[in-house]
Amino acid sequence: MAETDIGNKEEGKVWHRKPAPGKSVLVTVVRTAQQAKTVRFLHVAFDTTGDSFLAGDQHGNIYVFDISRNRFRLVQKTGQACTALAFSLRRTAEFLVALADYTIKCFDKDTKQLVSWMRGHEGAISSISVHSSGRYAITTSLDTAQLWDLDTFQRKRKLNIRQSVGVQRVFFLPLSNTILSCFSDDSIFAWESDTLFCKYQLPVPDCGPKISYKAFAVTRDGKSLAAGGRSNLLHLWCLDSKQLIRVIQMPTQVRTVRQLEFLPDSFDGGASQTLGVLSQDGVMRFINIHTCKLLFHMGSHEDAITTVTVSPNGRHVVAIMDNGSINVYSVQSLTQELNKPPPSRVAVVSGGGADQDLSNLKVQVRSEVVQRLAKSSGRRTHVKILRPPAGSTAEDKENELPAGLNKKRLVAMLKAFGEYPAKYRMFVWRSLLCLPENHAAYSSLTDKGLHSAYLTLHDKYPIKSLKLQRGLQRVLSALAHWAAIFGEVEYLPLVAFPFVKLFQNNPMLCFEVVATVIVNWGQHWFEYFPNPPLNILSMAENVLAHHDKELLQHLVDCGITSQLYVWPLLETLFSEVLTRDEWLRLFDNIFSNHPSFLLMACVAYITCCREPLLLCSQKQDFEYFFHHRNNLDLGAMIKEAYRLMGGTPADIHPSNMLSDLTPLTNGQYPVFNHYPEFIIEYQSREREKIRLQEVEYLRERQEVSALHTDFVRRQAEEEAYYAQQELLQKAEEQRRNILAQEEEKLTQQRAKLAAMKRELKVKELQLLDATKRRFLKHQQDLRASQVQRLDQDISRKMDLRERETAAAVQDLEVRQMELEAQRRRLEQHMFQEQQRMGREVEGEVEMRMRRAEKEEESYTELLHCTETNMQALEESMAEACQLGLESHWQREVAERLQQVDAEQERKREKLAELHRQTLAEEERLADTMRDVAGRKWDEVMSSRAQLQEQQQPLSSAGTGLPQRLTAVYVGTKSATFPKQAGTNTVCLNSSSPSESTSTNFSLDRGRAQLDSGERRLLKEIRELRQKLAVRAREGSAASSQSVHTLSSVSQ
Repeated sequence: MAETDIGNKEEGKVWHRKPAPGKSVLVTVVRTAQQAKTVRFLHVAFDTTGDSFLAGDQHGNIYVFDISRNRFRLVQKTGQACTALAFSLRRTAEFLVALADYTIKCFDKDTKQLVSWMRGHEGAISSISVHSSGRYAITTSLDTAQLWDLDTFQRKRKLNIRQSVGVQRVFFLPLSNTILSCFSDDSIFAWESDTLFCKYQLPVPDCGPKISYKAFAVTRDGKSLAAGGRSNLLHLWCLDSKQLIRVIQMPTQVRTVRQLEFLPDSFDGGASQTLGVLSQDGVMRFINIHTCKLLFHMGSHEDAITTVTVSPNGRHVVAIMDNGSINVYSVQSLTQELNKPPPSRVAVVSGGGADQDLSNLKVQVRSEVVQRLAKSSGRRTHVKILRPPAGSTAEDKENELPAGLNKKRLVAMLKAFGEYPAKYRMFVWRSLLCLPENHAAYSSLTDKGLHSAYLTLHDKYPIKSLKLQRGLQRVLSALAHWAAIFGEVEYLPLVAFPFVKLFQNNPMLCFEVVATVIVNWGQHWFEYFPNPPLNILSMAENVLAHHDKELLQHLVDCGITSQLYVWPLLETLFSEVLTRDEWLRLFDNIFSNHPSFLLMACVAYITCCREPLLLCSQKQDFEYFFHHRNNLDLGAMIKEAYRLMGGTPADIHPSNMLSDLTPLTNGQYPVFNHYPEFIIEYQSREREKIRLQEVEYLRERQEVSALHTDFVRRQAEEEAYYAQQELLQKAEEQRRNILAQEEEKLTQQRAKLAAMKRELKVKELQLLDATKRRFLKHQQDLRASQVQRLDQDISRKMDLRERETAAAVQDLEVRQMELEAQRRRLEQHMFQEQQRMGREVEGEVEMRMRRAEKEEESYTELLHCTETNMQALEESMAEACQLGLESHWQREVAERLQQVDAEQERKREKLAELHRQTLAEEERLADTMRDVAGRKWDEVMSSRAQLQEQQQPLSSAGTGLPQRLTAVYVGTKSATFPKQAGTNTVCLNSSSPSESTSTNFSLDRGRAQLDSGERRLLKEIRELRQKLAVRAREGSAASSQSVHTLSSVSQ
């Protein structure tokens, strides 16, 4: 089976061995992710050439499979499942993908780049149709269809519909500009793609059952439309005449049509005649729409198809199976059924269920065809070389086996260990039986499908394992196709079942083993068909008579023939009386000996069970004994069989009647005709006649049943109608009686309700009164508890106030002493600073005066020298010049005196301004101190008022607090108005304690404010001192400069 698991590979080969010609399934592609979990493929789409196709899986991976080049590669990872795929017809490297988030993306398969991203749908996109020119595309969802321009990737139009009518499919007709829209109410409209003008509407069929269109297909010439839905009927429309030209009825197995596809043909001019119909059972049937004949089909119930895509050139069909894999079919191989002779073709068409496993069988053997042919050809040559000539001895013939094995050594090992190793048992059996492994011949048998004789095998032989049942059906069908008698032998399933169970993974080997067993160990079994092989049974009876006459006589006396004690063992090959391990051990010995060993084993089984058989006397006991397992030592039985093989006389030995092992021929299986052919043909004719009569009977019975059902239905409807009328009359009377009773009950209930309302009103008033009294009592209790709690709070707060007041007074006294000490230190420091600054100013003035005197003396001496030097010049000057110079000098002296006066005046004004500013700063400082003292006094007064209000009801609490508060009030009030006590300016040397107390007094609540005010006052005092020192230095410098100027001017 050519199966390719792409796994997580991004590229590789589609198949590793070229598929054999004539195989319908070229390859099966699966994808297995981690932990052997299969990833399902969802959608496929062919390109225009038909040689490659796109495939998208449920993980969002998009693959390109090139059939002509035998390559695949991963082209995109979208990250989410796709809902539709389509190739762009204009740019062949681009393709469209509809994703689960309702968007459409365009990718380039060569560069793997995103080309465009289109949004607009609000539901899952079910299909993408591309115009033949490749310029436009239509995307369809359940609620809308949208037309896109693939050059600009912009939406051109949007088809809006009513919510009650859904969109089934919208697509372009081939080779035209017509858009066909199909809706869920079976209406079909045709539109012009350029103008979106409605060209026509197909009439909805009035007669016949409603199909509910779900699937549509159009021929390549765009002239015929096939539609199907929830029925086995297909409608064939002619789009030229807009008429329904044909209604095709599919087989009864088809109940719903899921998909329709026309199969293109190179010689039909686009008018395709072959239509593929995918039904609900997963089988796609191809029919001729003109002759309405079934041509061939794909898939089966076990290997169902989900969706199908046909290549444009009609060479390949890609199907997504129910298990998520992809099957690539060759149309040429599928259509070979049409070229077979008429009988075979009729069998294919009418067989229906017999060919359901055709694709499944082909898939299983496809991948091993080429490889196994090479092995079988080599083995065939090897067998021919080792096959002994006519004059060779029997010993050489027995010892020579294929694959380098020696039969003599195998028999020695078997006798030593009693069985072959389980690991190599199949290999040893294949060598002992010299199986040819004719793959091609076996494939030709399996290609014929299931034989009609074994279609209902599961009814007669129900098997729990479905896989085992299908394998048994395939092997039996292959045997029946090989020889016609095997379709008539009833016990053949009993013979083949043990080998099918043993070789269930290799049906070809199973078929050849069963065929070899029948040809060699089943010699002369079918000469008396349909009766048991009397000659074989007589051989066993002769052997039993020779070795155990007493047992045979007992069986004869009980009326038991060899058909009861030998034939059950032969027709089941001991599978009913032995366990699996015992059966394998027995057949290790049977396959290693002459075919007559099987009869000897039957006789050995009977003789080993001699004692129980002698105790049996009824026929039912013997039948039960030879059809059920018994307590038996298999080793002793095999030894007995070997003893019988060696101790039986030659005249009655079965080996004289049975030939040696004859392996199956290579290439083709031998012809098997050792049976009465006329009986088989007669039975076939009779069976066919019976089948036709049965079909006719079933048809008539179905018609009668339909008529009877219709009669019963009408009779039931009539009876139901009259019964319904009677029930309605009775119901009406009952309703009238019930209404009268209900009215009477209602009147009584109303009276009871009025009485209950009165009682409830009285109870309600009583409850309200009790509640009101209880509420008033509760309010009184609450008021009493509140008064008591207030008294306790007042007493507790009074105690707390007393303790806080006493602590505040103590803190004030301590703070007052601290401030008094700080004030004294500050005044002392300021006095020392003033003295130091005064001394500095006096020293500096004195130094400047001495410097001015020295400068004056030096100037006087210089002037005197100048006058002495200039005396000679003055004498020689003319009187006019002297007069002019004297006048000029006088003017300069006058101007210089004026400048000195003006400068001195400015200095005096500046000193006056500085004095005024100093007085203003001192006044502002005094005002600030008064404001702070006033605010603190207000706080003290308010605190005092509160304390007095709280202490009025408690006059006996104490008399010390008002006195202390009065003393504090007196001290504070004396500090509030400093202008009444003295001068208007602030005196820094004052020793009055009231001022410091007034500026820093507060209770413990305002202690933080007092500290901040104190720090602010000290800061202002320091700044004022600095300003005074600077101004004093500036004033001394200005005075010294003015003195110097005056002295220079006076000189």
